[in-house]
Amino acid sequence: MRQDTPVGGERARRTGPGPGGVDPSRAELVTGCLRKAVLSTEAYGCLLYLASADRRFLQLSAVAGVPASLLSGFARLPVPAAHPVPAAFRSGRTVTLGGPEETMRRFPELLMGLPYAFASVSVPVIGAGQTFGALFALWPTATRGVPATARRHLRTLANRLGSGLAALAEQGEPEIAEGEPLLVDLPEPAGVATSVGLFDWDLAADAFDADDSARVILHLPPDRESTWADLADRVHPADLAALRAAVRPLWATPGPRQGPLAMRLRLTPAEPDGRAGEVRLWAWPATGAPDHLVGAVSPAVGSAAAGAVERLPQGVFALDPDGWLSYLNRAGELLLGAGRDELLGCQPWEALPWLADPGYPDRYRAAMLSQTAVSFLACRPPEHWLAFSLYPDAHGVTGTVVPAAAPARSAGPGRPVAVAGRPPAVPTEPGAIYHLMQLASLLTQAVTVREVCATVAEQILPAFGGQQLALYVVRENRLHLELQTGYPDGFLDRFEGTELRARLPGVDALISGSPIFFETAEELAAAYPGIPLDDRAAWAFLPLIASGRPVGSCILGFQEARRFTAEERGVLTALGGLIAQALERARLYDTEFALARGLQHALLPHRLPSLPGLAVATRYLPGTSGMEIGGDWYDVLTTGPGLTLVIGDVEGHSVAAAATMGQLRSVVRAFTSSSDRPQDVLARTNQLLMELDPGLLASCLLVRLGPGDGPALLVRAGHVPPLLRHPDGRTEVLELPGGPLLGVATPADFPAVPVWLPVGSVLALYTDGLVEEPGIGVDPGIARLRDTLAEADPTDLELLADRLLSAAHRSPNRPDDVALLLARREPEPLA
Repeated sequence: MRQDTPVGGERARRTGPGPGGVDPSRAELVTGCLRKAVLSTEAYGCLLYLASADRRFLQLSAVAGVPASLLSGFARLPVPAAHPVPAAFRSGRTVTLGGPEETMRRFPELLMGLPYAFASVSVPVIGAGQTFGALFALWPTATRGVPATARRHLRTLANRLGSGLAALAEQGEPEIAEGEPLLVDLPEPAGVATSVGLFDWDLAADAFDADDSARVILHLPPDRESTWADLADRVHPADLAALRAAVRPLWATPGPRQGPLAMRLRLTPAEPDGRAGEVRLWAWPATGAPDHLVGAVSPAVGSAAAGAVERLPQGVFALDPDGWLSYLNRAGELLLGAGRDELLGCQPWEALPWLADPGYPDRYRAAMLSQTAVSFLACRPPEHWLAFSLYPDAHGVTGTVVPAAAPARSAGPGRPVAVAGRPPAVPTEPGAIYHLMQLASLLTQAVTVREVCATVAEQILPAFGGQQLALYVVRENRLHLELQTGYPDGFLDRFEGTELRARLPGVDALISGSPIFFETAEELAAAYPGIPLDDRAAWAFLPLIASGRPVGSCILGFQEARRFTAEERGVLTALGGLIAQALERARLYDTEFALARGLQHALLPHRLPSLPGLAVATRYLPGTSGMEIGGDWYDVLTTGPGLTLVIGDVEGHSVAAAATMGQLRSVVRAFTSSSDRPQDVLARTNQLLMELDPGLLASCLLVRLGPGDGPALLVRAGHVPPLLRHPDGRTEVLELPGGPLLGVATPADFPAVPVWLPVGSVLALYTDGLVEEPGIGVDPGIARLRDTLAEADPTDLELLADRLLSAAHRSPNRPDDVALLLARREPEPLA
């Protein structure tokens, strides 16, 4: 039993700051927005995602109407993810999904992780030109889906929230961090109104002074002072003697009274044809006036309702939004075979072993996340079949349970079957199906082999209660270990590079295409005599086969002997196919990624010319969000006694972009060698690009440097501005006049601007991938790059280039390539 949860009490709500939660200064703003979003649009729940400080993730920051415990797999969404919330954040547009069919068609990862029927609308939260996050509202599809006006209301609320967040940001409020989201309480559903009245009873003067509410409850006349006789007329004769006996000692001996007076009283009808009522009365001596009783009176509606439910023959129970049992009537105790003291404060599938099958908590999740009534059968041993019905709303679930006839198949889910001489069946951990759906969703986002292996390790062991995992892949007809967890150090070394003709269970499962299960260590030792064993007691060897080709083997180890049920074997077999497909796709990606990057690097210069008095350093960093080749390039060319620095960026990430980049690099080199004017180089390049008409645009920046201390000539075609660090550390953005992007129009003017580079100064040329972040733009990134350049040590240009690139290196989701070219003016060597 869960001892730390107060029975019948409200579970704690997080309202303070916390990693990923909402800062206290934002709490009121966010709470009001989410409440209005639910109440004004008929949604049953609304989530708020806010962008992390690095703009790489959207963090679940506030939740209303949906249990946050059921959203753990979606608490942190990568901005590039195929999910409606990041899609709304990236595009700035509303994303509407009318139901599960449309969700599966457009965002299958969402439905695989939350396989329940709901409609949704995702709206970006934008303020002062910045996208802060997105709202995600949900509606049951069993009714009418998304109301016609819901999107407009949500958009209005999102814009108000964005304006409020922008104002807080201007005031210096800190960025959000990771952690538990703010849980926004919604108004309780309307029920029978309960009023409370107050009174002051002067025993010495026989004056009963009551407020308007108390007079209505007690049926006292509103226009005159009442006395004991008036109150006695209202109390039912059967209860009047008890009230008189409780009050008489106070009349007889005024003075301090020990303890309050608490009574339940029936009332006589106020009118001959009226209805009698029942009230609860509390009173205690007034401070400093022992002959005065002050107190309160209220209708006994709640007690009557509870008594009515207790008298029902069917079981009635209540679960809070996280599935903890908060109420159970007497009939429910008898049907479930357990007392309230054992069950209250627990999740039923944890407290009752026969409800431990993962299908039962999944029914509760289905009710809460679709806000639709759910029914199912369960068998309480030995042969007591029960029918459960769950009726959800934003505040929890009301359920009923009644006896039911046994279904045609007598063996129900979660019912262990004992087999002589075999270990007992061990049901998968509660929520295993949910974990597997999460695995399917996350595998669609895993790109590389390393990411696939890490995802499998994180999801599969908790789902099945395993303690060991080994993933092998086939390379050159041998098995090679890609990932292992839980094994003793060095234990798997002897199996590295195993040939596919070796007699081992992992090889046999792969060759035969059928999984192999061992429920005890004796079974494994008998089937494979002499095989090395560790301290595990049960194993599952799963073949990884995709499109009929062997990909590898997955081995699960369990600490205790167990029986693998038919359902569990089927799930594990299907899981092996899912992992195999993800691995095969990731291996293909890794191979093609290496080929693409090799081609891209081949298009960049491998040796740079040098000039006395000038040091140059270059860097190139490919994007991480795709396999396509980018269009960023740099070049350093000898032009007479000087050098020409070139940096450019062709739009897009594709073979076409790389081809255009290669053509432009060759064209710029050719025109540079035949022209003395850098502005003519870009003008002629622009003309040629227009004639080629590749359908792509490009930016470019050209710097002509001569020997000595003369000015450099800079020509810009739609490129991000360079930075200049002066010898004293002062750094500025060179906002040069320039021409349009290459390929926009012809003729076009590209003015050359002279810039003096004193000895010790550093000129930084870069592409927008170094400074641009999704949803922000380039200006904040340029400002940060300028600050880094000003603070860094410029004496070692290679170390300086590494430092400027370090922020981009740390980003695992960098959508664009990065090119960087640094030049430092140095003293001319003495002749």
